[in-house]
Amino acid sequence: MTGEAALLAALPAWSFAFVLLLARIGGAMALLPGLGDNALPAMVRAGLALTVTLVLLPVIAPQMPAPPEPGLQAAGMVAAELVTGLWLGWLARLFTLALPLCAQFIAYLLGLATVLQPSSELGPQTSALSRLFELVAPLVILTSGLYALPLSALAGSYHLIPAGTLLPAGDGTALAVRAVGGMFALALRLAAPFLLAGIVWHVAIGLLARLVPRIQVYFVAMPGQILGGLLLLAALSAVILSAFLDAMRDGLSGLPGLG
Repeated sequence: MTGEAALLAALPAWSFAFVLLLARIGGAMALLPGLGDNALPAMVRAGLALTVTLVLLPVIAPQMPAPPEPGLQAAGMVAAELVTGLWLGWLARLFTLALPLCAQFIAYLLGLATVLQPSSELGPQTSALSRLFELVAPLVILTSGLYALPLSALAGSYHLIPAGTLLPAGDGTALAVRAVGGMFALALRLAAPFLLAGIVWHVAIGLLARLVPRIQVYFVAMPGQILGGLLLLAALSAVILSAFLDAMRDGLSGLPGLG
């Protein structure tokens, strides 16, 4: 009876710790690259969040605060954990968006940006090439094992952001600004060969139009631009994915909680 009484006495603390942990992990799991993509059924993502919570609960439970009195304080702590999880998942997902954004730049340079495909992340006016790279990004993350880095950061985030509290607004904003800037810089680096080729091509077409004014520049330039761009994409696609994988590894290694 003594053991049962001790178990019943500890049950409220363990239940509250489980709810707090599930709020942060569930929020992050909704946005984590690879594990939180819309292609995965909602039941699978919910099962992953529950599994990770059960695995981490014995490790994180000693760091959890004591259960407060039922009311606004407990609800506020759960809400803070949910916001922290969403923030961490969004930071990790930003790096993944660099690949479809790079493909969008490439599609503009190739003249393929008028072929539209809907995307829940990049908006309704996304090119088919960007949609293709959007599907490739989680595949690269899952096959390379990089999905483990955000999960490790999530577990280590309790040393940086105690349970039931929020990261200071100044620090969170600074990290978000750096992450957004890094994502755009990575997308531009990946699309740099096509940007250079596009500049050279348009300069050459401009010179041709000046030398031969009667030529129909558009009908001459567009087929060559699309064909040359597709050939360049076929030649550089493996290099782009390799550079994206290296940049993702470096970016995810700098997530809060991994330092």
